[in-house]
Amino acid sequence: MASSLLILSNSDSGLYDFRKEVLKALLEKGFRVAVSVPDTGYVDKIKALGCEYIPTSFERRGMNPVKDMKLMLFYRRLMKEYRPLAVLTYTIKPNIYGGLAARLTGTPYLVNVTGLGTTLENGGLLQKMIILMYRTALKKAGCVFFQNKGNRDFMVQKKCASGKVRVIPGSGVNLTEHRPEEYPEDGGQIRFVSVMRLMKDKGIEELLAAAQAIHEKHPETLFQILGAYEEETRDVYEPRVKELQEKGILMHYGYRDDVPVFLKECQAVIHPSYHEGMSNVLLEAAATARPVLASAVEGCLDTFSEGVSGLSFQAQDSGSLAEAAERFLAMSYEERKEMGLQGRKYVEEKFDRNFVVAAYLEEISRIQQNR
Repeated sequence: MASSLLILSNSDSGLYDFRKEVLKALLEKGFRVAVSVPDTGYVDKIKALGCEYIPTSFERRGMNPVKDMKLMLFYRRLMKEYRPLAVLTYTIKPNIYGGLAARLTGTPYLVNVTGLGTTLENGGLLQKMIILMYRTALKKAGCVFFQNKGNRDFMVQKKCASGKVRVIPGSGVNLTEHRPEEYPEDGGQIRFVSVMRLMKDKGIEELLAAAQAIHEKHPETLFQILGAYEEETRDVYEPRVKELQEKGILMHYGYRDDVPVFLKECQAVIHPSYHEGMSNVLLEAAATARPVLASAVEGCLDTFSEGVSGLSFQAQDSGSLAEAAERFLAMSYEERKEMGLQGRKYVEEKFDRNFVVAAYLEEISRIQQNR
């Protein structure tokens, strides 16, 4: 009977879009792969790969002790039922409560810290509580994967990761799926694309302010935003977005699963996030041979070479974002095109998703040998 692996995550779309190559590689190795994740429309795609699906529901945001305890007990029950060779966890709640359940059941587990998240970035009492939970949950992890060195250093310094740690190139990028596209013809409208949840920490306030300032000086520009509102801040941002849309400054398309179409048609991608593990948006933009303009934070800066394949600006600073856009607009058509080609070259060298797949297979093989 094939050994089983249990995958815990908070997003079926994230798991499929950025980690399906890992799932495929595990299935090809003959593992029985069971996936526990909330269903938001991507579960059929995950099942089509050959994975088993375990219906799971939990709140991605907020901390309700009763609900979180139920999640941990649910994970423990799964581990007793499936008796997996190893558990692979992604994102904060699965990392913490999956890690605790794995410790309770004596199950080997591998953790992927996809980013620190707003709570750990902002400090305060809640940060201290999360750090204590991480210390307990990750103590016996076979390996903790980090997507950038800054996240690793923070977690090691806080004694959240005391065992084996590895920095991998984010989720990597599928270089076959995301191919370099011909740069749009010179002349006409210049489109900046942003793929983001519409919330403060993703930089929506700075993007809207910069879009208005840039469009006033350069009416040929159009800012395109792909992504859904966070429900708790919809009332804050929706009126502003609609106002700018009516003025022809931007277009908001909501959540889209055809992002590559927009990347192909744009001149550059703007990503104003306050913090990142590793930006998949920027990796896919670069793989498509598009220049990137991004916040000067780890997880964004890692994805491009300054002045060669992209331009950085200060996070939480709409003026700095606008200046970066001005620098880009001052470039010639050939310079913009070359910047995109350099981006493709950069991710080919550093961010091939196969690097990530190999790291997982190596750690799982190590667990097999130790059994």
